[in-house]
Amino acid sequence: MKKYATRKWHGENLTEHLLFHRGHTTKEKQEKFLYPKYEQDQHDPFLLKDIEKAVERILSAVKNNERVVVYSDYDTDGIPGAVLFHDFFKKIGFNNFINYIPHRHDEGFGLHADAIKEFSKDETKLIITIDCGIADVASVAVANKLGIDVIITDHHMPGDKIPKAFAIINPKQTACAYPEKMLCGSGVAFKLIQALIKRGNFSLHEGWEKWLLDMVGIATLSDMVPLTGENRIFAKYGLMVLRKSPRLGLKMLLKKAKTDQRFLTEDDIGFTIGPRINAASRMGVPTDAFKLLAATDIDEAVRMVDHLDKINNERKGIVASMVKEAKAHIKERFEDLPDVIVLGNPEWKPSLLGLVANTLAEEFVKPVYLWGRDGDGVIKGSCRSDGATDLVALMKKAPDTTFLQFGGHAFSGGFSVDTKNIHTLAEVLNTAYAEEKREKKIVELLVDCELTLEDIDRETFRAIDLLSPFGVANEKPVFMFRNVTPSSVKLFGKEKNHLELTFKNKTRNISAISFFSTPDDWGIVKDKPMDLVAHIEKSMFRSREEIRLRIIDILYS
Repeated sequence: MKKYATRKWHGENLTEHLLFHRGHTTKEKQEKFLYPKYEQDQHDPFLLKDIEKAVERILSAVKNNERVVVYSDYDTDGIPGAVLFHDFFKKIGFNNFINYIPHRHDEGFGLHADAIKEFSKDETKLIITIDCGIADVASVAVANKLGIDVIITDHHMPGDKIPKAFAIINPKQTACAYPEKMLCGSGVAFKLIQALIKRGNFSLHEGWEKWLLDMVGIATLSDMVPLTGENRIFAKYGLMVLRKSPRLGLKMLLKKAKTDQRFLTEDDIGFTIGPRINAASRMGVPTDAFKLLAATDIDEAVRMVDHLDKINNERKGIVASMVKEAKAHIKERFEDLPDVIVLGNPEWKPSLLGLVANTLAEEFVKPVYLWGRDGDGVIKGSCRSDGATDLVALMKKAPDTTFLQFGGHAFSGGFSVDTKNIHTLAEVLNTAYAEEKREKKIVELLVDCELTLEDIDRETFRAIDLLSPFGVANEKPVFMFRNVTPSSVKLFGKEKNHLELTFKNKTRNISAISFFSTPDDWGIVKDKPMDLVAHIEKSMFRSREEIRLRIIDILYS
């Protein structure tokens, strides 16, 4: 049986208590976190290493009408970043550029030499990367040989060898004085655009670039970067812009998903917008998502929304099947779960493995490495952390011959493996895990505090919502409700695949929901009191406000 510990109470009210346990321990820190100021609390983009060179080179390309390629990654960080530069260049009247997004299956992640050779045929003089490039030493060398300058904007950890690019904008690189090291790729690209606007003599309305924050917000909230410091500004103000963004593609997407744009939350980014952007590369062509976000024609916007919605539904079905298969493998293969779960199937689609790994890591509270085989026969995989294990550090501990390539962040990564090494990958990673000279971090199951059903009201929600948006390093608050008995248990939705429990407090009914769940999943016993672990959230379904619970766990004594 799971056991939960309750955080010790700190502060005069719920908001202060929640802030304290998220590291904001003084009044000054709390005020700054709750009410970040857009201009005041951002850092000067010119603190970024190489940014002067990058700005000068881009402004020269614009002035001389040189051919420019904006080369971005194919995910929910890279594609919004591509839209940033597309909109910026269009706004300043520069049109001699193209957006290029590599195909996830046919090309894979990073800057590719074959693509660069094609660019050179069109007399391209400058490539600006977004959310990639820091590891592409050989490809940058090809560009240099062809007379193409490369400006890398990236946020991934640099390796031992750094590309000889014209300029590298990456706050994680050596000798970069930029204070915020944890920007996402679109965040880095946005800082470059800020610098270009400061230096360029453009006829732009003051503050025009704030309209680009819808894209920065999507990327920041999607890319598992800590939502503190400058990232909190991008997430918080990004949501404000998203709620009134005039982008046709976004409007049509939200309309299709029956989501009210005025009340958009980080959950809508995670469960509605993000999956449809990612579906483009996972199930088809990533430029479709770019076309959606950059659309200025209503017919194209509707067409792209319908297409992405269709392939996203297909993706859901395939992922559900893969999760089921993976769980069956785990049940058959392991009597006791290993420290690191490693599974694979040559038939599994590498582009979907991150979603499956995430589900397994959450359920089994173990780091998970999954592999499949791409169209070229290369074994590729994705990994997700249990919240305590640094995945990249673990891969670095493996023998040098283990991986062909690997990278990512502490909690999310990718890798490719030679066929001869795949059979020993589980042993290698578990050995690396065991060799770490530290006590294994235990993922504590903590609740922020215990509440009663009487506490579920607008006032409590407002106290919580002051800390939003939630994500990495600013987790959504978790509450325990002791000894509560549902008055009804039912399934809802078109396919009756979502669970709703109803509880009664003194004045009204309180709903507690869990999507894609059944009573059997939680072992619900009719008429028996339970301890309920849940988030408190506000639903605006059909523009009707409801303060309700989102089920995390159900415990019986």
